[in-house]
Amino acid sequence: MTTLRLIPAALAGLLLGPLTALAATEGTPAPASPHSVSANIGVVSNYIWRGVTQTDDGAAVQGGLDYNHASGFYAGTWASNIDWGSDSPNYELDLYLGFGGSIIEDLDYDLNVIYYAYPDGDDADFSELAGSLTYKWFTLGMAYTFYGQNDGGLYDDGDLYYHGGFEFDDLPYGLGLGLRVGYTDFDNDGSPSANYWHYGASISKDAGDFGTFSLNWDQNDGDTDVGFDDDPKIWVGWLKEF
Repeated sequence: MTTLRLIPAALAGLLLGPLTALAATEGTPAPASPHSVSANIGVVSNYIWRGVTQTDDGAAVQGGLDYNHASGFYAGTWASNIDWGSDSPNYELDLYLGFGGSIIEDLDYDLNVIYYAYPDGDDADFSELAGSLTYKWFTLGMAYTFYGQNDGGLYDDGDLYYHGGFEFDDLPYGLGLGLRVGYTDFDNDGSPSANYWHYGASISKDAGDFGTFSLNWDQNDGDTDVGFDDDPKIWVGWLKEF
């Protein structure tokens, strides 16, 4: 695997300063870097993942770091506190990389692999290979679990997740609207079946330097005999990107 080496900022200034000055003198703008790094931090009143609370209906603090290349390659990490009940891991750490781009105008694709890690938990880690297509506001995608530590249980090898949604980001007054639906088909779904649908909607408000605020609804139709809570979940969130 090729390792990307980033020049430290101070050294980069020493190396690139004379070249930048020369380019400015000649009237030629310095080329834009193909690399970019961003970060995000957020707070939610309930961490909902695929229609199911990950914090026992409690709040969560979340954040991530992302690297992007102009070619379409990206990689990153994201973390959140969680609470699944007694003997639960205390946090989730996701690691991911992928590649995305445009096929034709208004039609984009994304391929990625993600590793869901629970470092202080037992036999809970799993990995997914995922892909999606987005046409303007509409996205369709699926994910396949190709590795899971919960041998013979949920989120083991062979699970499939299908999802779709609409995202409208340019509504009046800086509002955004999101609608989503998904279906999880567990390879080891058991009896009664653990397979389930989930639905949700979000209204967001871009507040500029103050971040983005959202009001959200999520619900699933999972069998309560399996342990699902099918009550509607109303939660609020705040996200700031840097």
